[in-house]
Amino acid sequence: VWDKSENGDWHCTASWKTHSGSVWRVTWAHPEFGQVLASCSFDRTAAVWEEIVGESNDKLRGQSHWVKRTTLVDSRTSVTDVKFAPKHMGLMLATCSADGVVRIYEAPDVMNLSQWSLQHEISCKLSCSCISWNPSSSRAHSPMIAVGSDDNSPNILAKVQIYEYNENTRKYAKAEALMTVTDPVHDIAFAPNLGRSFHILAVATKDVRIFTLKPLRKELTSSGGLTKFEIHIVAQFDNHNSQVWRVSWNITGTVLASSGDDGCVRLWKANYMDNWKCTGILKGNGSPVNGSSQQGIFNASLGSANASLQNSLNGSSASR
Repeated sequence: VWDKSENGDWHCTASWKTHSGSVWRVTWAHPEFGQVLASCSFDRTAAVWEEIVGESNDKLRGQSHWVKRTTLVDSRTSVTDVKFAPKHMGLMLATCSADGVVRIYEAPDVMNLSQWSLQHEISCKLSCSCISWNPSSSRAHSPMIAVGSDDNSPNILAKVQIYEYNENTRKYAKAEALMTVTDPVHDIAFAPNLGRSFHILAVATKDVRIFTLKPLRKELTSSGGLTKFEIHIVAQFDNHNSQVWRVSWNITGTVLASSGDDGCVRLWKANYMDNWKCTGILKGNGSPVNGSSQQGIFNASLGSANASLQNSLNGSSASR
Protein backbone atom coordinates (compact mmCIF):
# COMPACT_ATOMS: atom_id res chain seq x y z
CA VAL A 1 0.00 0.00 0.00
CA TRP A 2 1.40 3.36 -1.06
CA ASP A 3 0.61 6.77 0.42
CA LYS A 4 1.27 10.08 -1.28
CA SER A 5 3.16 12.63 0.82
CA GLU A 6 2.52 16.37 0.79
CA ASN A 7 5.43 16.91 -1.59
CA GLY A 8 3.92 14.49 -4.10
CA ASP A 9 6.20 11.52 -3.49
CA TRP A 10 4.78 8.04 -3.01
CA HIS A 11 5.92 5.92 -0.07
CA CYS A 12 5.22 2.27 0.65
CA THR A 13 3.48 2.34 4.04
CA ALA A 14 2.47 -1.32 4.25
CA SER A 15 3.51 -4.58 2.64
CA TRP A 16 2.59 -8.09 3.65
CA LYS A 17 2.67 -11.66 2.39
CA THR A 18 -0.73 -13.22 2.01
CA HIS A 19 -2.59 -15.85 0.01
CA SER A 20 -0.91 -19.10 -0.98
CA GLY A 21 -0.92 -18.31 -4.70
CA SER A 22 -0.64 -15.37 -7.07
CA VAL A 23 -2.67 -12.31 -6.05
CA TRP A 24 -4.60 -11.29 -9.17
CA ARG A 25 -6.39 -8.13 -8.07
CA VAL A 26 -6.73 -5.69 -5.20
CA THR A 27 -9.44 -3.06 -4.87
CA TRP A 28 -10.51 -0.28 -2.50
CA ALA A 29 -13.89 0.05 -0.83
CA HIS A 30 -15.44 3.52 -0.79
CA PRO A 31 -13.77 5.56 1.99
CA GLU A 32 -17.20 5.98 3.58
CA PHE A 33 -16.61 2.45 4.92
CA GLY A 34 -13.12 3.20 6.24
CA GLN A 35 -9.76 2.15 4.83
CA VAL A 36 -10.81 -1.22 3.43
CA LEU A 37 -9.23 -3.40 0.73
CA ALA A 38 -10.21 -6.66 -0.91
CA SER A 39 -7.83 -9.05 -2.68
CA CYS A 40 -8.34 -12.21 -4.72
CA SER A 41 -6.01 -15.02 -5.59
CA PHE A 42 -5.18 -18.16 -7.51
CA ASP A 43 -5.50 -19.90 -4.11
CA ARG A 44 -9.34 -19.87 -4.64
CA THR A 45 -10.02 -17.26 -1.96
CA ALA A 46 -10.77 -13.58 -1.63
CA ALA A 47 -9.90 -11.59 1.49
CA VAL A 48 -11.08 -8.34 3.07
CA TRP A 49 -8.53 -6.13 4.84
CA GLU A 50 -8.95 -3.14 7.13
CA GLU A 51 -6.35 -0.58 8.15
CA ILE A 52 -5.98 -0.13 11.90
CA VAL A 53 -4.18 2.85 13.41
CA GLY A 54 -2.43 2.08 16.69
CA GLU A 55 -4.09 3.46 19.85
CA SER A 56 -2.30 5.65 22.40
CA ASN A 57 -1.56 2.71 24.70
CA ASP A 58 -0.26 0.64 21.83
CA LYS A 59 3.42 0.35 21.05
CA LEU A 60 2.38 1.00 17.44
CA ARG A 61 0.83 4.35 18.42
CA GLY A 62 0.06 6.38 15.34
CA GLN A 63 1.32 3.67 13.02
CA SER A 64 -1.05 1.80 10.78
CA HIS A 65 -1.22 -1.87 10.02
CA TRP A 66 -3.62 -3.97 7.98
CA VAL A 67 -5.76 -6.70 9.52
CA LYS A 68 -7.49 -9.50 7.62
CA ARG A 69 -11.17 -9.29 8.54
CA THR A 70 -12.45 -12.25 6.56
CA THR A 71 -11.56 -14.88 3.99
CA LEU A 72 -14.19 -15.85 1.41
CA VAL A 73 -13.74 -19.52 0.57
CA ASP A 74 -16.76 -20.42 -1.58
CA SER A 75 -14.91 -20.68 -4.89
CA ARG A 76 -13.52 -24.03 -6.01
CA THR A 77 -11.19 -22.43 -8.56
CA SER A 78 -9.00 -19.35 -8.95
CA VAL A 79 -10.76 -16.10 -7.97
CA THR A 80 -9.90 -13.80 -10.87
CA ASP A 81 -11.49 -10.48 -9.89
CA VAL A 82 -13.01 -8.73 -6.90
CA LYS A 83 -14.98 -5.46 -6.88
CA PHE A 84 -16.90 -3.51 -4.24
CA ALA A 85 -20.39 -2.43 -5.28
CA PRO A 86 -21.27 1.28 -5.64
CA LYS A 87 -21.63 2.76 -2.17
CA HIS A 88 -25.36 3.48 -2.53
CA MET A 89 -25.90 -0.31 -2.49
CA GLY A 90 -24.22 -0.62 0.90
CA LEU A 91 -21.07 -2.60 1.64
CA MET A 92 -21.26 -5.33 -0.99
CA LEU A 93 -18.52 -7.23 -2.76
CA ALA A 94 -18.56 -9.24 -5.99
CA THR A 95 -16.04 -11.91 -6.95
CA CYS A 96 -15.70 -13.93 -10.13
CA SER A 97 -13.95 -17.24 -10.64
CA ALA A 98 -12.38 -19.30 -13.38
CA ASP A 99 -15.23 -21.81 -12.97
CA GLY A 100 -17.70 -19.22 -14.30
CA VAL A 101 -19.41 -18.20 -11.06
CA VAL A 102 -19.94 -14.63 -9.89
CA ARG A 103 -20.62 -14.38 -6.16
CA ILE A 104 -22.03 -11.31 -4.43
CA TYR A 105 -21.49 -10.85 -0.69
CA GLU A 106 -22.89 -8.32 1.75
CA ALA A 107 -21.62 -7.07 5.10
CA PRO A 108 -24.87 -6.47 7.02
CA ASP A 109 -23.03 -4.47 9.70
CA VAL A 110 -20.48 -2.06 8.22
CA MET A 111 -18.86 -1.83 11.67
CA ASN A 112 -18.12 -5.57 11.64
CA LEU A 113 -16.16 -6.54 8.55
CA SER A 114 -15.63 -10.11 9.73
CA GLN A 115 -19.24 -10.99 8.91
CA TRP A 116 -20.14 -11.39 5.23
CA SER A 117 -23.12 -13.27 3.85
CA LEU A 118 -23.31 -14.79 0.36
CA GLN A 119 -26.31 -13.13 -1.27
CA HIS A 120 -26.15 -14.26 -4.90
CA GLU A 121 -24.43 -16.85 -7.06
CA ILE A 122 -24.57 -16.20 -10.80
CA SER A 123 -23.54 -19.04 -13.09
CA CYS A 124 -22.10 -17.46 -16.24
CA LYS A 125 -21.39 -20.71 -18.11
CA LEU A 126 -17.94 -19.44 -19.13
CA SER A 127 -14.63 -18.84 -17.40
CA CYS A 128 -14.70 -15.37 -15.82
CA SER A 129 -11.70 -13.04 -15.87
CA CYS A 130 -13.12 -9.66 -14.80
CA ILE A 131 -16.21 -7.88 -13.51
CA SER A 132 -17.48 -4.31 -13.28
CA TRP A 133 -20.44 -2.87 -11.41
CA ASN A 134 -22.55 -0.26 -13.13
CA PRO A 135 -21.96 2.75 -10.83
CA SER A 136 -25.26 4.49 -11.67
CA SER A 137 -27.21 5.44 -8.54
CA SER A 138 -30.32 6.40 -10.52
CA ARG A 139 -33.49 4.66 -9.42
CA ALA A 140 -34.26 4.24 -13.12
CA HIS A 141 -31.38 1.75 -13.39
CA SER A 142 -31.43 -1.62 -11.65
CA PRO A 143 -28.16 -2.91 -10.17
CA MET A 144 -26.09 -4.26 -13.03
CA ILE A 145 -22.78 -6.08 -13.36
CA ALA A 146 -20.70 -6.78 -16.47
CA VAL A 147 -18.65 -9.97 -16.70
CA GLY A 148 -15.73 -10.59 -19.07
CA SER A 149 -14.20 -13.92 -20.04
CA ASP A 150 -10.68 -14.83 -21.16
CA ASP A 151 -11.87 -18.24 -22.37
CA ASN A 152 -10.02 -19.16 -25.57
CA SER A 153 -12.69 -21.62 -26.67
CA PRO A 154 -14.03 -20.78 -30.15
CA ASN A 155 -17.37 -22.29 -29.11
CA ILE A 156 -18.04 -19.38 -26.76
CA LEU A 157 -18.66 -16.35 -28.93
CA ALA A 158 -19.73 -13.49 -26.66
CA LYS A 159 -16.96 -12.82 -24.13
CA VAL A 160 -18.87 -10.02 -22.34
CA GLN A 161 -22.17 -10.57 -20.55
CA ILE A 162 -24.38 -8.10 -18.68
CA TYR A 163 -26.38 -9.24 -15.65
CA GLU A 164 -29.17 -7.20 -14.09
CA TYR A 165 -30.93 -7.51 -10.74
CA ASN A 166 -34.63 -8.31 -11.05
CA GLU A 167 -36.69 -6.84 -8.20
CA ASN A 168 -39.47 -9.41 -8.65
CA THR A 169 -37.37 -12.58 -8.60
CA ARG A 170 -34.69 -11.00 -6.37
CA LYS A 171 -32.05 -12.61 -8.54
CA TYR A 172 -29.55 -11.52 -11.17
CA ALA A 173 -30.33 -12.61 -14.73
CA LYS A 174 -28.51 -12.17 -18.03
CA ALA A 175 -29.83 -9.08 -19.79
CA GLU A 176 -27.38 -8.81 -22.67
CA ALA A 177 -24.31 -10.31 -24.32
CA LEU A 178 -21.88 -8.31 -26.44
CA MET A 179 -21.75 -10.62 -29.45
CA THR A 180 -19.01 -8.63 -31.22
CA VAL A 181 -16.44 -9.28 -28.47
CA THR A 182 -15.10 -12.71 -29.38
CA ASP A 183 -11.46 -12.41 -28.24
CA PRO A 184 -10.36 -13.07 -24.64
CA VAL A 185 -11.24 -10.15 -22.34
CA HIS A 186 -8.75 -9.08 -19.66
CA ASP A 187 -10.57 -6.14 -18.08
CA ILE A 188 -13.90 -4.35 -18.25
CA ALA A 189 -15.10 -1.04 -16.78
CA PHE A 190 -18.39 0.84 -16.68
CA ALA A 191 -17.89 4.60 -16.80
CA PRO A 192 -19.17 6.68 -13.86
CA ASN A 193 -22.64 7.86 -14.79
CA LEU A 194 -23.25 11.53 -14.04
CA GLY A 195 -26.83 11.94 -15.20
CA ARG A 196 -26.53 10.12 -18.53
CA SER A 197 -29.55 8.15 -19.69
CA PHE A 198 -27.25 5.50 -21.18
CA HIS A 199 -24.23 3.51 -20.00
CA ILE A 200 -20.66 3.45 -21.32
CA LEU A 201 -18.58 0.28 -21.06
CA ALA A 202 -14.87 -0.08 -21.84
CA VAL A 203 -13.41 -3.48 -22.73
CA ALA A 204 -9.74 -4.50 -22.72
CA THR A 205 -9.09 -7.33 -25.15
CA LYS A 206 -6.63 -7.48 -28.08
CA ASP A 207 -7.51 -3.78 -28.43
CA VAL A 208 -9.45 -1.07 -26.58
CA ARG A 209 -13.20 -0.95 -27.23
CA ILE A 210 -15.83 1.45 -25.95
CA PHE A 211 -19.54 0.60 -26.09
CA THR A 212 -22.70 2.54 -25.33
CA LEU A 213 -25.70 0.70 -23.88
CA LYS A 214 -28.94 2.64 -24.28
CA PRO A 215 -31.84 1.16 -22.29
CA LEU A 216 -34.97 0.38 -24.28
CA ARG A 217 -38.40 0.36 -22.69
CA LYS A 218 -38.78 -2.53 -20.28
CA GLU A 219 -41.06 -5.18 -21.72
CA LEU A 220 -43.98 -5.90 -19.43
CA THR A 221 -43.73 -9.56 -18.58
CA SER A 222 -44.92 -11.66 -15.68
CA SER A 223 -41.38 -11.78 -14.30
CA GLY A 224 -41.01 -8.01 -14.33
CA GLY A 225 -38.85 -8.06 -17.43
CA LEU A 226 -35.17 -7.38 -17.89
CA THR A 227 -33.90 -4.22 -19.51
CA LYS A 228 -32.93 -4.62 -23.14
CA PHE A 229 -30.28 -2.34 -24.57
CA GLU A 230 -29.43 -0.79 -27.88
CA ILE A 231 -25.69 -1.52 -28.01
CA HIS A 232 -23.24 0.40 -30.19
CA ILE A 233 -19.47 0.28 -30.42
CA VAL A 234 -18.37 3.92 -30.47
CA ALA A 235 -14.59 3.44 -30.46
CA GLN A 236 -12.04 0.74 -31.16
CA PHE A 237 -8.30 1.35 -30.93
CA ASP A 238 -5.43 -1.02 -31.65
CA ASN A 239 -2.75 1.60 -30.92
CA HIS A 240 -1.20 -0.59 -28.22
CA ASN A 241 -0.39 -3.12 -30.98
CA SER A 242 -0.63 -5.75 -28.25
CA GLN A 243 -2.91 -7.24 -25.64
CA VAL A 244 -4.62 -4.61 -23.50
CA TRP A 245 -4.64 -5.58 -19.82
CA ARG A 246 -6.41 -2.81 -17.92
CA VAL A 247 -8.94 -0.07 -18.57
CA SER A 248 -9.87 2.57 -15.97
CA TRP A 249 -12.09 5.68 -16.07
CA ASN A 250 -11.56 9.02 -14.39
CA ILE A 251 -14.10 10.05 -11.75
CA THR A 252 -16.37 11.87 -14.22
CA GLY A 253 -16.34 9.11 -16.83
CA THR A 254 -14.91 11.40 -19.51
CA VAL A 255 -11.36 10.05 -19.85
CA LEU A 256 -10.39 6.39 -20.23
CA ALA A 257 -6.91 5.09 -19.45
CA SER A 258 -5.69 1.81 -20.96
CA SER A 259 -2.47 -0.14 -20.45
CA GLY A 260 -1.03 -2.81 -22.70
CA ASP A 261 1.93 -5.03 -23.44
CA ASP A 262 3.57 -2.12 -25.27
CA GLY A 263 4.51 -0.74 -21.84
CA CYS A 264 2.40 2.39 -22.25
CA VAL A 265 -0.68 3.94 -20.67
CA ARG A 266 -2.87 5.66 -23.25
CA LEU A 267 -5.57 8.22 -22.47
CA TRP A 268 -8.77 8.44 -24.54
CA LYS A 269 -11.37 11.20 -24.62
CA ALA A 270 -14.44 12.02 -26.72
CA ASN A 271 -15.04 15.46 -28.21
CA TYR A 272 -18.42 17.16 -28.54
CA MET A 273 -19.06 15.18 -31.76
CA ASP A 274 -18.55 11.95 -29.80
CA ASN A 275 -15.36 11.19 -31.69
CA TRP A 276 -12.95 9.38 -29.37
CA LYS A 277 -9.26 10.09 -29.72
CA CYS A 278 -5.99 9.57 -27.91
CA THR A 279 -5.10 12.60 -25.80
CA GLY A 280 -1.86 11.35 -24.25
CA ILE A 281 0.60 8.49 -23.95
CA LEU A 282 2.67 7.72 -20.87
CA LYS A 283 5.54 5.28 -20.59
CA GLY A 284 5.70 2.92 -17.65
CA ASN A 285 7.82 5.40 -15.69
CA GLY A 286 5.18 8.12 -16.12
CA SER A 287 7.04 10.18 -18.73
CA PRO A 288 5.00 11.32 -21.75
CA VAL A 289 5.76 9.99 -25.22
CA ASN A 290 6.64 12.71 -27.72
CA GLY A 291 4.08 13.28 -30.44
CA SER A 292 1.22 11.79 -28.47
CA SER A 293 -1.03 14.63 -29.59
CA GLN A 294 -1.56 12.86 -32.92
CA GLN A 295 -4.41 10.47 -32.49
CA GLY A 296 -6.10 7.44 -33.84
CA ILE A 297 -9.77 8.29 -34.32
CA PHE A 298 -12.92 6.23 -34.61
CA ASN A 299 -16.01 8.14 -35.63
CA ALA A 300 -19.15 6.82 -33.97
CA SER A 301 -21.17 7.83 -37.01
CA LEU A 302 -19.29 5.28 -39.12
CA GLY A 303 -21.08 2.60 -37.15
CA SER A 304 -18.61 -0.08 -38.21
CA ALA A 305 -16.28 -1.87 -35.85
CA ASN A 306 -14.22 -2.84 -38.86
CA ALA A 307 -13.49 0.70 -40.03
CA SER A 308 -9.81 1.21 -40.64
CA LEU A 309 -8.34 2.99 -37.67
CA GLN A 310 -6.01 5.92 -38.16
CA ASN A 311 -3.02 4.76 -36.20
CA SER A 312 -0.46 7.46 -36.97
CA LEU A 313 1.06 7.92 -33.54
CA ASN A 314 4.41 9.65 -33.85
CA GLY A 315 5.56 8.13 -30.59
CA SER A 316 4.38 4.60 -31.23
CA SER A 317 7.73 3.34 -32.46
CA ALA A 318 9.49 4.66 -29.37
CA SER A 319 6.92 3.05 -27.08
CA ARG A 320 7.14 -0.46 -28.48
